[in-house]
Amino acid sequence: MSQLRLHQVGKRFGAVQAVIDATLEVQAGEFVSLLGPSGSGKTTTLMMIAGFEQPTTGSIELAGRQVEQVPPNQREIGMVFQNYALFPHLSIAANIAFPLKVRGRPRAETEAAVQGALALVGLEEMAARRPAQLSGGQQQRVALARALVYQPRLLLLDEPLSALDKNLREQMQIELRRIHRQVGITTLYVTHDQSEAMTLSDRIVVFNRGRIEQVGAPLEVYARPATRFAAGFIGDSNILDGLMADAATQLRLADGTLLRAEVPLRANAAGAASLLVRPEDIQLGEPPAQANALPLRVKSVLNMGPHVLLLGEHGGGELRVRAPASAEVLRSEGSRITAWWLPEKSWPIPPA
Repeated sequence: MSQLRLHQVGKRFGAVQAVIDATLEVQAGEFVSLLGPSGSGKTTTLMMIAGFEQPTTGSIELAGRQVEQVPPNQREIGMVFQNYALFPHLSIAANIAFPLKVRGRPRAETEAAVQGALALVGLEEMAARRPAQLSGGQQQRVALARALVYQPRLLLLDEPLSALDKNLREQMQIELRRIHRQVGITTLYVTHDQSEAMTLSDRIVVFNRGRIEQVGAPLEVYARPATRFAAGFIGDSNILDGLMADAATQLRLADGTLLRAEVPLRANAAGAASLLVRPEDIQLGEPPAQANALPLRVKSVLNMGPHVLLLGEHGGGELRVRAPASAEVLRSEGSRITAWWLPEKSWPIPPA
């Protein structure tokens, strides 16, 4: 069942087109991340869904009801902001109770709902404290509890973990997944962090310059990006440019090296084409028969603990390789080595 539907939604601020023809359908219970760089249109899209911005064009439906003219407080949407937006003079329990009080819920019902929300986020013992007495992660949990306490149809989160340090951010990702599975609420999550989107999402919506470039499951978007932007923005990548050779699955680099894929290239009218290969899919050493191979001169090797990131030069440009750490690889700067990968690890993307 569709819980949210956007149809050709656009937003203009003066001469700036912030969102262009956004079309998206979100099913009940899904966790969907809107992913893109700053200024790509993802937060503006979220604000239009919440009702804080009015679309210039298009329509927004929530549970089958068109809501462009419905005030934010009547859309049954929970919202978690980047800065938490907690009331500093109220206790944690009072902060969480606020949405129920403004809706006129009975006192006994409100108290029971607040206790349930506190238990959901693991803050039962913090009910009497003020926000300033809590850590950033605990404040984020309060904001989440407040957004969920009145059981909205849809939960919107706008970069909620960006102010937290790395370890706390990872802990909160685990908590968000647990809470989402427990509650089952349809969730839209705005982030510019690719790993965050990959970890949390059922599907990812890739935004770029106001447009939706791709919608898909995390592994699908990572392994089979639909656009050149998606290929470069999500994860670490090598994009190899050249010309389509005699076969539709073969790419010829500037130095004449022939590379193969298992599916046809996406060449333009001039025959230009490109392949994506992820650094972790590349091996070092003697290549097997039928593998794609590139001789490299090693420029640098970065020790990253259990693996290394090797940057090498070849006749057609540069190549990044993520390989297991070993004494031999760590000492390889300045040496020559062969990098190889199987054709099924090459994914065609549109040329520049």
